[in-house]
Amino acid sequence: MLIEKCSTPPNSILNKYVNMPGAYTDSYLTEIPAQVSFSDYVLAFYTTPLFKVERLILKIVVRKPSTDQEARELADDTRSQFAAWTVEDRSANQILMCDFAGSTRSWLMSIQTENGTRLYFGSAVVPQHRSKDGGPSLGFVFRVLLGFHKIYSVLLLSSARTRLLYR
Repeated sequence: MLIEKCSTPPNSILNKYVNMPGAYTDSYLTEIPAQVSFSDYVLAFYTTPLFKVERLILKIVVRKPSTDQEARELADDTRSQFAAWTVEDRSANQILMCDFAGSTRSWLMSIQTENGTRLYFGSAVVPQHRSKDGGPSLGFVFRVLLGFHKIYSVLLLSSARTRLLYR
């Protein structure tokens, strides 16, 4: 298994957005044949070369710099802010991050299995606009970028998987 689109597990802290009117949510999963701690998964995710490009963009565009040490602190649950995100919710095997604008959430979860570790990554985008009929809307820009968002999500999880497999 490489990366699969999936439903969020019943105990996911991302589920609070799944049925929110007008919101978009997604969830992806992969498995690796090794026991990986949740802390190691978070650190691997936020320090992959691909994510470092995002971190650089955030540093330049919105002046939200971050370091690998800060990623380690986030992974170790000693930091509640990282780059453009703040921890919205957290448990022993999950973290839900909210971006500085309050519109996007990123979610990571790991589950130990008898054959290794199941890794989840998902996101939620909550409506910030109103449609012509007055209902919640994600807006034109989100609709245009949705295809990129899906590909990027798969690539982020794949990068974290690779980093954990070959550490």
